[in-house]
Amino acid sequence: MTDKDRRLNRIFYLGPEGSYSDAVKTKFSDFYADDCKFLPYSSIIGIIKALESEDAQNTGAVIPIENSIEGVVRETVDNLFNLAGAGIKITAETTLPVKHSLIGFAKDKCDIKIISSHPQALAQCRNFIFSTWGENIIQEAVLSTSAAVSSLTEDNPQRAAIGSGFCAEKYNIPVMQTDINDEKNNTTRFILLSSVECLSTSNNKTSITFSTENKPGALNKVLTILEEFGLNMSYIDSRPSKKKLGEYVFYIDFEGHKDDNNVALCLIKIQQYVKEFELLGSYVVLK
Repeated sequence: MTDKDRRLNRIFYLGPEGSYSDAVKTKFSDFYADDCKFLPYSSIIGIIKALESEDAQNTGAVIPIENSIEGVVRETVDNLFNLAGAGIKITAETTLPVKHSLIGFAKDKCDIKIISSHPQALAQCRNFIFSTWGENIIQEAVLSTSAAVSSLTEDNPQRAAIGSGFCAEKYNIPVMQTDINDEKNNTTRFILLSSVECLSTSNNKTSITFSTENKPGALNKVLTILEEFGLNMSYIDSRPSKKKLGEYVFYIDFEGHKDDNNVALCLIKIQQYVKEFELLGSYVVLK
């Protein structure tokens, strides 16, 4: 899958301990050195800045990029372009089923006055929250589900959190109710970022980002090229360029590896019809 001499010896992840990023990071273990150290960060932007400032030769990061209910993680996608320019790309991806639990020290749910979690977790449990407390609850958004859980104390049972059973076990805090997601097929996609090149396998994806001229048919031309080379697009998104009102940057995932002949030719042709272009990675999709 990758050069044996390029194992990662340091991994940043969205923490604190007990986060979904913490739980999923073992799925990328084939890329880790035996003595790999894991360092939690409190925010995605903190991880991005650390990757930009560190010697990234043997450093990587595990962060979420998309949730099946709430969509793309904007903070991740918005920063991939700059990271790719610095030589850090997507090395691998995997998914993790997200099963939220109500966690806290209260004896009864009616005793809870404040419930905290990451904004996406609160949104993913909005029906549960309303049917349980109606409007009589304060929802507090924090940087991560694990930050919400780890902040709970036994002497303040009026505060509860939404997080994973994995996290509750890590901090030895009672789980009051499991599987409280409004949608039961809730899955988050995570990526491993590093400067390690992933070799072509039978299960690869490629991610690109680009901007086009602001004129009719510009995006459709890129999509037509993907079709021309028989490449199956699995995801597309657009973000404001932050340079000019009405100007957008596009993000696309499709099946295949940059070293595959049809993908290589496709990428050459696409670059003839776009302005800014960056290959965000050709990477293995792990189960």
